[in-house]
Amino acid sequence: MAKQHPLQEELIFGSGFFALLRKEVVRFYKVLTQTVAAPVLTAILYLLVFAQVLEGRLTVYEQINYVSFLIPGLMMMSMMQNSFANSSSSLMQSRLTGNLIFILLPPLSPKEIFAAFVTASIVRGLVVGLAIWLAGLFFSGTLPVHIAWVLVFAFMACAIMGCLGLVAGLSSEKYDQLAAFQNFLIMPMTFLSGVFYSIHSLPPFWEKLSYFNPVFYMIDGFRYGFFGISDVSPWQSFFVVLFTFVLTAVIALRILASGYKLRT
Repeated sequence: MAKQHPLQEELIFGSGFFALLRKEVVRFYKVLTQTVAAPVLTAILYLLVFAQVLEGRLTVYEQINYVSFLIPGLMMMSMMQNSFANSSSSLMQSRLTGNLIFILLPPLSPKEIFAAFVTASIVRGLVVGLAIWLAGLFFSGTLPVHIAWVLVFAFMACAIMGCLGLVAGLSSEKYDQLAAFQNFLIMPMTFLSGVFYSIHSLPPFWEKLSYFNPVFYMIDGFRYGFFGISDVSPWQSFFVVLFTFVLTAVIALRILASGYKLRT
């Protein structure tokens, strides 16, 4: 049997996934002040304000104080926003600066590109969430009751936002359009999902409307992992979030496979 050339072996058995993943992780690691420190500071400011204004005046669950209730919501909100920003800003920057060609030229399949971008988004989201949780320990010793549920919802929520970031980064022509995607879709869905309140405290119309917001299930399931208490069943939240991930992943993969706005 003829011996293969080393380059041929590399092309057959090698994968650029790890190189692209490393590039994406290093990209946000180089600017930790912006990518990690800034969202942690924002979360701390929320905690400072709400701890002073509402602590002792507002009770969501009888056995849980408001600051403890708030910490998982702020963690999830920050994780989702940063996961979305990681993939969308990286792809947008690569397109506008013209260095996207260095991703398209190597023999990378759409699945490898998708997996690298989404995995890097998950890493950034989890780092931000962990940092906020550590900072939140100074306000309230909130420890997870069901760590498995915490990890499941954290991974899936970050993955969903990483997929949406790919879609936004591919469909936007300039940063204004990308900002509109975040300001008019991601931000409202996040703030109106129970980060600062239980949906059972809402008027009937807004409570029913919240059930159509997939972000609500991400936050509610994540909060269940901390307290063992939630507004809906964690299994219901799990299946809604899983369906949302599959849907967003399929859309992002189809766009990548079609080459939409990647080669122009």
